Amino acid sequence: MTSEKVQELGESLHPLERKVLPALKKHEKLSDIVRESGLLEVEVMRAVQWLQAKEVLHLKEFVKEVLELGSNGQKALANGLPERIFLKAIEEEAKNRDDLKAASGLSDEEVNACVGVLRGKAAINISQGPVFMITEHGKTLLQKDTPEEALLKKISQKEVSPSNLKDLEKLAFSNLKKRKDLIVAAIKKEWTITLTPAGKSLVKLDLKDDLIEKLTPEMLASGSWKDKKFRSYDVEAVVPKKARGKRHFWNQAKQSAKSIWLDMGFKEMTGNHIQTSFWNFDALFTAQDHPVREMQDTFFISEPKEGKLPDDACVEAVKAVHENGGDTGSTGWNYRWNPEEAKKNVLRTHTTCLSARTLARMKEESIPMPAKYFIVGKVFRNETMDWSHLFEFSQVDGIVVDENANFRHLLGYLKSFFKKMGYEEARFRPAYFPYTEFSVEIDVFHPKHKKWFELGGAGIFRPEVVKPLLGIDVPVLAWGPGFDRIIIDYFKITDIRELYKNDVKQLREMKEWMRL
Repeated sequence: MTSEKVQELGESLHPLERKVLPALKKHEKLSDIVRESGLLEVEVMRAVQWLQAKEVLHLKEFVKEVLELGSNGQKALANGLPERIFLKAIEEEAKNRDDLKAASGLSDEEVNACVGVLRGKAAINISQGPVFMITEHGKTLLQKDTPEEALLKKISQKEVSPSNLKDLEKLAFSNLKKRKDLIVAAIKKEWTITLTPAGKSLVKLDLKDDLIEKLTPEMLASGSWKDKKFRSYDVEAVVPKKARGKRHFWNQAKQSAKSIWLDMGFKEMTGNHIQTSFWNFDALFTAQDHPVREMQDTFFISEPKEGKLPDDACVEAVKAVHENGGDTGSTGWNYRWNPEEAKKNVLRTHTTCLSARTLARMKEESIPMPAKYFIVGKVFRNETMDWSHLFEFSQVDGIVVDENANFRHLLGYLKSFFKKMGYEEARFRPAYFPYTEFSVEIDVFHPKHKKWFELGGAGIFRPEVVKPLLGIDVPVLAWGPGFDRIIIDYFKITDIRELYKNDVKQLREMKEWMRL
């Protein structure tokens, strides 16, 4: 770095950097620089990191293990270890346990520990009573520090590493670390700083402290800024990354999906998470003895346990379809339909229940055809949660009610949606669903992994669904793929639970949804 560049760098230094630089002439350790500069450690570290980014110095971290005194260790350093207090309490005469506790001030736990330690050192005798007596060896121990006490004093006076202990100190350390909060091994970090050639040139400069950091209204009013020297700023300097406020990434994807359907002329359906079994199952021609309606698959609501059924005409039409097919030409399920079963409240297991309610509303409000509706919403299933299953997840549901609609239109709508969601290729396989015929499974091609994977189902509602609700039999295109499975690949998520864990770091770093 040329002298001109060094001078230019010196004029751009932050006040913290200016205060740290003089200390760098004398010291290499960060702790010494903190003491010399009079700044807080965090201020010195910040200044050093800035200087390192400007290639003024190299910062190197060293990690080492050191011994420190715990709270009981500090107490023992001041008053002596409990065994010393114990011995002093019986130095003059033998004592029983109660007298010994009163004289020493030790707790039952400490007395028990002292008895074990001192018996092991042959420092006391115990006679019937029990009565505790000090031995000659015990009196000798009182005249000098034990290895344990010597180690405590050494730790209090200087930095001690477990790896540098002598043999006797290692034995003392082994004894002390078995006891509660006397001595602990802690990890300590130390940083050393080495100046680069540019740094060595920089510390030789006469750095002025009177540079102005900012232009104030008072300076503008008085004109005093004309006589001031302003600090220059490095616009290429590394700055901290700031996390801005933004929508949750799942909501970004949801809003994009909603925009796709709205742009295609669809209206959004809305409805409660709690639905009666009538709308969730019966209106969709799902038999009342179907396994999907059992508790191991569905969350039933205990309070309120039941909801209201719609008007009698709608109920009677659905009942007839279940029992004998009604006027649809179907034979139905051939059982006696129970309205009490239909009243049971559930957490909706699919958003298709809102499609059923929309068909009924179209009849009730005489909404003209063609009509197109969609929803992106939560559904609930009694699933065991793992990397690919949730008991609360999302579906994107839609219907098209049109006398002229056909199966090719259904495929066209789905291809258009999935293409805008980032999947250029989609294919459809024959499938079975209780309330659609034709029915298909939707697969999309993964451009990176070069393979097809399933996203959900679609089809044309059966007459047993449409006629009781709408009053006439017209084609109703319908679909309901899982929304979460559509978007996880874009966000590079392999565990579906990560969509909802709300980890702040993940939310800050997750990329924006850019598929429109």
